[in-house]
Amino acid sequence: SLVHAVLETTDPRSGDLTAELTTQIERHSVWWPVDVAAAELAAALVPMHDTSLGPLAGGLTLRQIPLSDRLCEMDFEFPLAGGDVRSAAPDIRLAAVGRLLGEHLTADDPMAAYIDRLTGAALGAQPLRGYLSGSVDAVLRVPDGDGHRYLVVDYKTNWLGEPDRPLTAADYDRGRLAEAMLHSDYPLQALLYSVVLHRFLRWRQPGYQPERHLGGVLYLFLRGMCGPETPTSDGHPAGVFSWQPPTALVVELSDLLDGRRAVA
Repeated sequence: SLVHAVLETTDPRSGDLTAELTTQIERHSVWWPVDVAAAELAAALVPMHDTSLGPLAGGLTLRQIPLSDRLCEMDFEFPLAGGDVRSAAPDIRLAAVGRLLGEHLTADDPMAAYIDRLTGAALGAQPLRGYLSGSVDAVLRVPDGDGHRYLVVDYKTNWLGEPDRPLTAADYDRGRLAEAMLHSDYPLQALLYSVVLHRFLRWRQPGYQPERHLGGVLYLFLRGMCGPETPTSDGHPAGVFSWQPPTALVVELSDLLDGRRAVA
């Protein structure tokens, strides 16, 4: 919670990033105290700001994306299948979301294995009713030709290594990150956040085109982001899990949750 609060308010373009981080840590530690010196935590947070965010962000780093190109902690609330209107609300279950994934994800998509999770007995019968509320850690606006595209960002501080040895960048390679995403049901979170961004841009972005403006999802596992020398695999830096759900999947999921798409 402390790290999330610090990243929400830190100015990445500060002339002295370490000092800026230290100030923000001291400020937020009143509410989120941890047994780590502010200067030590600040030093640990600097490398992530200088780690490439990979191909979806055009290789930019967090230090290169100013606060003016971010929406931090974007709160949302929207009804699911009619919200509190029960009588005429369609019966939507998580399995319907899984079937949508099956229609749109290719076999080599890193999240394709999640289809079975959503359609299986453990989750598939769960109803989608009422209201969904939460907040997106950040939305980044990055250049795209003569315009911009937008990326959903979620910060994760998960320890993915073994408890009896120091962490290395190898603990956060793309394969390990995919495992962590699937294990913690982060693909569902990422899809819901993508729907939130789609609805927000539909409302606020002039000339909104989902296929152009929806840039994908970045899950930043901060402990694996080691700075400019962070190892990469096929262009994907350690610690940075990037996923671009098909645009049609996001749009159709939004319609499904709104009760405007027929349930198979």
